[in-house]
Amino acid sequence: MRQAGQKGGTSTAGKHGASFYREIGKRGGQARKTQLGSKGYADLGRKGGEARKTQLGSEGYAQLGRKGGRRVAELIRRGKQPANGEKTGDRS
Repeated sequence: MRQAGQKGGTSTAGKHGASFYREIGKRGGQARKTQLGSKGYADLGRKGGEARKTQLGSEGYAQLGRKGGRRVAELIRRGKQPANGEKTGDRS
């Protein structure tokens, strides 16, 4: 059964691409948030974080947090870069 599911998933990914999975994941998350409400959804996230911390241990969880922090800093840095090769202050 697992192999059949993986084969189907691979086929679907080939036909629709990653954006398809992003979209259905977003829809599923929104539906679940509607079911649980904001507090229930927050509790669900907290439980997931606690489970992940148990899997990784304290040091592994700390490393994961640092990795996320570096990623956020990179995205902020990219967001501050001028668009289309403009130079800072060069707005005609």
